[in-house]
Amino acid sequence: MPITLPNDLPAFDILSNEGVMVMSPGRAATQDIRPLRIGLLNLMPKKIQTENQFARLIGATPLQIDFQLIRMSDHESRNTAADHLQSFYRRFSEVEATGEKFDGLIITGAPIEHLPFDQVTYWDELTRVFEWTRTHVHSTFGVCWGGMAMAWYFHGLEKHLLAQKAFGCFRHRNLAPSSPYLRGFSDDVLVPVSRWTEVRQAEVDACPGLRTLIASDQVGPCLLEDPAHRALYVFNHFEYDSTTLKDEYDRDVLAGKPIDVPVNYYPDDDPSQAPTNRWRSHAHLLYGNWINEIYQTTWYDITRIGEG
Repeated sequence: MPITLPNDLPAFDILSNEGVMVMSPGRAATQDIRPLRIGLLNLMPKKIQTENQFARLIGATPLQIDFQLIRMSDHESRNTAADHLQSFYRRFSEVEATGEKFDGLIITGAPIEHLPFDQVTYWDELTRVFEWTRTHVHSTFGVCWGGMAMAWYFHGLEKHLLAQKAFGCFRHRNLAPSSPYLRGFSDDVLVPVSRWTEVRQAEVDACPGLRTLIASDQVGPCLLEDPAHRALYVFNHFEYDSTTLKDEYDRDVLAGKPIDVPVNYYPDDDPSQAPTNRWRSHAHLLYGNWINEIYQTTWYDITRIGEG
């Protein structure tokens, strides 16, 4: 089954050309199927790139996905054309006012790691999103800063500034092979990392409501489960394209900023060579498992989400 996207959303043609099954809303309406309703609260500056990355992963399952794009109400993006936002996004305040419900919600990262959470300009609205997920979303997936923000809001889990950016592809250990979210995972997993902050395992262990599923000896916890809030928090970037770290590295080199070559990313750590994607299969497994777990546990009558 395909993911439902507007015909004129850039991801429609990009994913179609990659072989991902996509369907227009008009065609989807003719099928007697209850699609899973998945929202993307996109906090990233380059919204089109982020849309493509997550649509590619959640559109690869056998289930029909109704993909909804959401943005913060009062924060105006300077990196995405206004007509794109107006055509394809709804403000959270509009979604909130309708009372509609979602089977799943992805909350992306944001390039504001250096700020304390409560100093983020849209923090008050974002905490409304977190509270709204309790009653209007069956399962929430917080990514990078989005995951750290949720863990801090619900559990008081601190984020700590790093002396040096964690940047590259790092080995991680599968700590919970029986978890439904890690079905099919190897014991050893390579994951792209790009962040200036971390959460610490000892502090995660002190939060009884959190369970670490994947972690690295070098860059710490990667994937946490929060059953009470029906949430996952991932601090690294399974969703990254093959060249995302390259683009970040090239950008900083061009701007004259100090930046190390991303660890274990280029062949022989040589940035003149093309990077090799060694995380794609686990990315599809993780998001496919998340979608499958939603399908197995959500209500057929979507209006009943939030009842327990």
